[in-house]
Amino acid sequence: MLDGCPLVTGVLLALVGVGQDGLGLGLGGGAARHRLLRRQLAGPLLPTSLIVAVGHAPDRSGKNPGMADTELLYLSDAYLQTFSATVEAVEEDRIALDRTAFYPTGGGQPHDTGTLGGLAVTEVAKVDAMVWHRLAGGPLPAVGSRIDGQVAWERRHALMRTHTALHVLCGVIWNEWATAVTGGNMEPLAARMDFEFDPLPEGFGPRVEEAVNAELTAARPIVVSFLPRGDAVVDEGLIRTKVSLVPESVAEVRVVDIVGLDKQADGGTHVRSTDEVGRVRVVKTESKGRATRGSGSKSSTAKGLAPGAHAAGPCPPAARRSWGGGAGRRRSTR
Repeated sequence: MLDGCPLVTGVLLALVGVGQDGLGLGLGGGAARHRLLRRQLAGPLLPTSLIVAVGHAPDRSGKNPGMADTELLYLSDAYLQTFSATVEAVEEDRIALDRTAFYPTGGGQPHDTGTLGGLAVTEVAKVDAMVWHRLAGGPLPAVGSRIDGQVAWERRHALMRTHTALHVLCGVIWNEWATAVTGGNMEPLAARMDFEFDPLPEGFGPRVEEAVNAELTAARPIVVSFLPRGDAVVDEGLIRTKVSLVPESVAEVRVVDIVGLDKQADGGTHVRSTDEVGRVRVVKTESKGRATRGSGSKSSTAKGLAPGAHAAGPCPPAARRSWGGGAGRRRSTR
């Protein structure tokens, strides 16, 4: 123990997905705050690559006066692949729309790709209440133009499966060990999460693999709802996910509930049932050192969390990061 903080232990997982592809989860401890190097997973699942930094792109331009907030279509329908929108602003090689189905980088989840008006979408970032889409391949559409968008489904669905798998993992580890996640990141079909154990439970890897796979094959329904902030902050299942940290200006909180297992305030995209994820294979567990209070790293100790009567398990860092991704804000899609 160091300053009362337990040893941070990590786990690397591979999720063997639906069909022939694989979904990789990496769980580790004490990772660098902004970048995590993803290790090669066993088998032909994934190439080695650098995981992108958690969080939104920096605010380089701000919101122009008179521009409307971008309507986030993915909050209500993660399966939406095509949509039409009006161009609200154009800046260099990127455009802002009045509505979008493209998920912007945030909450540990990378952005979607696809096309807008026939041009390739290479980056999506949320600045204040506007979503900016970086385009390549030709002249940008003018302000006021009506354009069609197409989300790259293979990448989107892979991220949906990955994100849901992480929530399942949070629920499993909370229910079994009452231990909350302290950090993590994801890429399509790959991810890493950090937990604090001192010491690591015997047989941890195989036990996690068995428990997570059992929950995935149980085909638990995943329900997305929107709660008034006043109701969310007193919800017993959400208190442990630090929903109280949601800014008071947020009137409505988006909740992702894996029924009977995990319940979180979350702005990301998810599948409808756990059996859509695939299956998990644990490939490695590792210790990355000790967590120090106040260090600012993702492995710092989560405070004020304890098991309770509700079956849901907390995943507090993801909940805290999700507000930039729109968990607490939407406009009607009807």
